[in-house]
Amino acid sequence: MVRETDLEGRTQGSMSMESSQKLSPDVVFEILSSRRRRMVLYLLRQRGNEATVNELAEEIAALENDVPVEELTSQQQKRVYVSLYQTHLPKLDQTGIIDYDADEGTVTLTSKANEMDTYLTQSPVSTYPWKLHYAAITALSGLLMVLWLLSVPVVSALSFVWIAFVISGGIHYWQYRQTQQEIPVELEQHQ
Repeated sequence: MVRETDLEGRTQGSMSMESSQKLSPDVVFEILSSRRRRMVLYLLRQRGNEATVNELAEEIAALENDVPVEELTSQQQKRVYVSLYQTHLPKLDQTGIIDYDADEGTVTLTSKANEMDTYLTQSPVSTYPWKLHYAAITALSGLLMVLWLLSVPVVSALSFVWIAFVISGGIHYWQYRQTQQEIPVELEQHQ
């Protein structure tokens, strides 16, 4: 890694070579080892891939202290701000996962962050083949429609198909809602 010194005399890593390379598992796990870095990545995605350092510090401090942003003390926010400014954001910037402009105080998620998704815990996904389920109901519906067009009495069977669609949709939605979380498990604070 090439080292360069910025205007304030700090040493920074130049990412010209690294940013074009794929993230190694070691780099990904090093990044994800810090809860605050995970929170930065999560919040950036929630905010449309862009935020200021102040906004990130406020939200992270609020989550860590379990209080609304409006009730944060300046000390609580400052503690998080300093760690983001001095440690976490430069580290994320060095890997190319974010673009961090310390002078402007802005942070932008890059497309390189998508490489980390394979290492993150996924929400439990149903193993039930819903696509096949709906395809079978649709095929049955089509068959019944053809029989109806051929004047075969299938009126009660058609109502069964609609009931099957409604019940299937309800169960599928309920199952989907069970897998949703307010904050991902990776960000939950464990005591």
